[in-house]
Amino acid sequence: MPAPVSTRLPLKLRHDRMPLAKPHIGSAPFDLIAENYDRIFTDPQIGRAQRAAVRRVLEKEFHREHRVLEIGCGTGEDACFLAERGVEVVACDSSSGMLAVTTQKVAIRGLQHLVKPHLLAAEEIGSLEGSFDGVFSNFGVLNCVPDLSALAKSLGRLLRPGAAMVLCLMGPCCWWEIAWYLAHGNPRKAFRRLRRGGVTARLAGGTPVRVYYPRVSSLAHAFAPHFRLRAIKGVGVLVPPSYLEFWAKRFPPLLRFAVHADAILEGCPGLRLLADHVLLTFERGGV
Repeated sequence: MPAPVSTRLPLKLRHDRMPLAKPHIGSAPFDLIAENYDRIFTDPQIGRAQRAAVRRVLEKEFHREHRVLEIGCGTGEDACFLAERGVEVVACDSSSGMLAVTTQKVAIRGLQHLVKPHLLAAEEIGSLEGSFDGVFSNFGVLNCVPDLSALAKSLGRLLRPGAAMVLCLMGPCCWWEIAWYLAHGNPRKAFRRLRRGGVTARLAGGTPVRVYYPRVSSLAHAFAPHFRLRAIKGVGVLVPPSYLEFWAKRFPPLLRFAVHADAILEGCPGLRLLADHVLLTFERGGV
């Protein structure tokens, strides 16, 4: 049974911070890929398979009339998915380009009353006021946040006791990635997730982004004492990373097998930590 919904408070932003209505291309690293993001990552078969695995958990944790916070909403796919099920979503992102796509998508689907886009980076979540029945972040947004302890403190203030926090991050050891790049003679990329201090990735146009791959134990420590880790799942144990979409198109039966196998293997200790992403469900402590 879903936990009781907290008292609804109006959303406010400290220091009069307001979301921008129009994108400023180049003002954030992901602005330059916003227009093509769905075509590259959301719509392909691998993207749909991995997102479906996350959504099974989102559906389980968040219900009609819940008010939830999304950190890094991207193009708004998950916000719209929950809104279509009666969940109110405050959808935050640091990219005005991504938010422009989200706003358009929300309008087309007639979900303006449930999805509230806000231009806000993960590091600025502490500027929000009000209370939430849950929070989630999908597909590696928090891999770009160097100080998760500060974020945990902010979320601890915003979430009611017992609220769920669902976080999907890129895992620290993806067996697919290691095998693929070693087979192609690139050990540097094969073991990049194991480097302490993270790595620098480059987006479209050469924009650099620092990416970190924390271990589950480090994440649990960073979010304590405000949150208790309740569940761990692997997303993409046999389903490969998105850059292997050509493989999925070439071998559709193998991808279907991988999707079915992942539904079984996603919770297996050991194997789940070798997936492309790890999906962690936390619970806000307190009474």
